[in-house]
Formats: sequence, structure tokens, C-alpha cells
Amino acid sequence: MLTAIAAFALLATCLGLLLGYAAIHFRVEGDPVADRIDALLPQTQCGQCGYPGCRPYAQAIAKGGVAINKCAPGGETVILALADLLGKDPLPPAAGEEKPRALAVIDEQACIGCTLCIQACPVDAILGAAKQMHTVIKDECTGCELCVAPCPMTCIEMVPVAADQRTWKWPHPTSPSGPTLQLGRL
Repeated sequence: MLTAIAAFALLATCLGLLLGYAAIHFRVEGDPVADRIDALLPQTQCGQCGYPGCRPYAQAIAKGGVAINKCAPGGETVILALADLLGKDPLPPAAGEEKPRALAVIDEQACIGCTLCIQACPVDAILGAAKQMHTVIKDECTGCELCVAPCPMTCIEMVPVAADQRTWKWPHPTSPSGPTLQLGRL
């Protein structure tokens, strides 16, 4: 019995040393630019940019050839941060006008518990079980709208989030509709 314990201890030590050597010798360095780009993205994993998540989009931007204006949830803030990081000119958002932040709300009386919305949610913000009522965890919902389309009962609605100190932005100035002031001779 002592021989078996010694043999397993020796085998564990040898495998541990082998794994330690492999971790050091075969280490793969990440792309630091892609890491910095990924840190700027909102991490909604919504796929609205055409990539399956924020990390693949960040890697595509880092390789070059992909526009920095495809992140709809990030909006103008992310576009400006990416332009500053990469030394590029900011582009107008590719998704058009930036939409206000919204949260998914499930009509719990109409929900049949099909779990299609749970499967579609990339951040696991929907809580529920098969044939049971579902609800949205408001702090986890990113507003990506991926849960709305698969719902067969159309009981999911996107409700705009009320602006608070963290989400409010100054509105863009509009051109005056009244008489314009002309400078010139008095």
C-alpha cells in the first residue's frame, strides 16, 4: 500500500513539473491592443456589430480593416474612446441614431415558460424554468433585444430606462428657428 501511495505521489509530482514547464514554455501572449479595445466595449455580447461578442469584435478591430463604429450599445461614447485609443478619426454610428438604453420586461401573465428567451439572452439576465414564469434581472439586462424575437407569445417589451446621473447626456444643440443675429455694420 505504501508503494502505491509513493508511486502516485511521484506521478503527481512529475505531471505537475511537466505542466509547469509547459505553462512557461508554451505560453501564448494575448494581443494587448485587443485587450485594451475589449476593455472599452460595453460587454453586452449582443452581436449587433456582426460578431458573436465583444471580444471577437475587439480582435477584429485590432487586426485592422473593421470600422470602430459598429457597437450600437456603446454608441458615441465608445466610438470616441476607440478613436482616441487607436488614433483614428471618429465615425458616425453605423447603427444610425443612438437609441436610449432599454430593459426587457416580461409580461408574466402571458409568459408560457418556453425558455426561448433564456436561451437567447447572452448575459443570462432572464430567470425562470421550463413551463414556469420568467422574469428579467434588471441589473444584468444589457438591452440588446435578442430575447424579443424568439418569444412566441410576444410578452417581452423593451422599456426605456429613466435617465439618471449615470445615463443622462447633454442633448445636441439644434439650429435656432428664430431670427439670426447678423454681425456687421451698426
